[in-house]
Amino acid sequence: MGIKNLSERLSKYSAYYNPASLFAKIGKVAKKVGVKAVHTVLILYYATLDKRLPLKDRALVIAALGYFIVPIDTIPDALPGGFADDTAALVFILKHIRNNLSQETLDKAKRQLSEWFPDTPAPTLPDIKP
Repeated sequence: MGIKNLSERLSKYSAYYNPASLFAKIGKVAKKVGVKAVHTVLILYYATLDKRLPLKDRALVIAALGYFIVPIDTIPDALPGGFADDTAALVFILKHIRNNLSQETLDKAKRQLSEWFPDTPAPTLPDIKP
């Protein structure tokens, strides 16, 4: 699936995105999805706040985060493996925008992750460094 196809499929989820819903969802599912997935979500969240990120990329990120927030999607979150589709969409978008991410965005995500998981080192994501 290409970025255009994914973008079209995800666009309807943009309406579900808002920071309060995103952080509520993270709070509910952090232990289920794991530190690496939460780190990915945080990178994408902070990317939405970076005005240097192209608007087109921000729109994709917001759609992917909206998809993550909605519990009923391709694979409903309540089912075993229900976050596999969410994680795949988030990672796909992250890889798509990786060259436009600032070090500041990555640092903010890492700091927040350290607050939530103080005893767990932040996962290394070498393939997404700007």
